[in-house]
Amino acid sequence: MPSAFVGLGSNLGDRADNMRRAVELLRDYAEIAAQSPLYETAPVGYADQGSFLNAVIEIATDMPAHALMAAMRDAEMALGKETPFENGPRTIDLDLLLYGDSVVEVSNLSVPHPRMHERRFVLAPLADIAPDAMHPVLGKTISELLTSLPSDGVELSGERWESPAER
Repeated sequence: MPSAFVGLGSNLGDRADNMRRAVELLRDYAEIAAQSPLYETAPVGYADQGSFLNAVIEIATDMPAHALMAAMRDAEMALGKETPFENGPRTIDLDLLLYGDSVVEVSNLSVPHPRMHERRFVLAPLADIAPDAMHPVLGKTISELLTSLPSDGVELSGERWESPAER
């Protein structure tokens, strides 16, 4: 089964619970192989909103990337995601960061995620669970990409969520 990495973020309601519930919904489509710690992060783009919790999970799935992305969108809608404007507050945000070593460019899906290499809130949790994963376009490991970014408002949150082993 291909390994994929999914970024999770939430800044409305019970953020950690929103993320737990999203992972539970994804269990219908994939085996959860690893979860990063939760990170407290400043919003990007639209600054007049609460801080985010962010994390990354590694999953194993037989679903093709476009079908996985559709399942992720369904999970977001089931959890009440609304996007009144770009980069605005949201109950949950799920991004397909990497799908094996594939490069996918189809309507509404770009893998690897086109901005992941610019975002510490993605790379820090991803490096916790897959520091040697390779960005298939840039040819650098996640650790290498992370060390090239400035430190900017991304900290371990101290909040816990259950790991797959604790369930």
